Amino acid sequence: MELNDLFNLIKNPQAIQARAEELRRKTQALRATGQSGGGMVKITLSGEMEMLECWISPEIVDPSEVGVLGDLVRAAHHDAAEKIQNEIRQQLTESMRDIPLPPGMFGGNNPFGSL
Repeated sequence: MELNDLFNLIKNPQAIQARAEELRRKTQALRATGQSGGGMVKITLSGEMEMLECWISPEIVDPSEVGVLGDLVRAAHHDAAEKIQNEIRQQLTESMRDIPLPPGMFGGNNPFGSL
């Protein structure tokens, strides 16, 4: 990457801001459903990690096994959260693909993955 490319990027903060706003809108629109127990527990999260829905199959509701139910809910939530995080990471990588970042800008660890 040329130094001029970086300066041109810095000169146009509106473009970066517009791209960030677009990414924020896309992230807010995301939905992912995670499940556990073979689909007996399902959790749907928004892109902002807000739980939108929690569905539990009536056949696994047993007062003597509340601990297992809690484990299944946590596992389904983790599954949904992982899906949201992967989608956000992918969208961020795609939105940053054409921005010329200097090599080693993040100490060799580019938070946007391999662009």
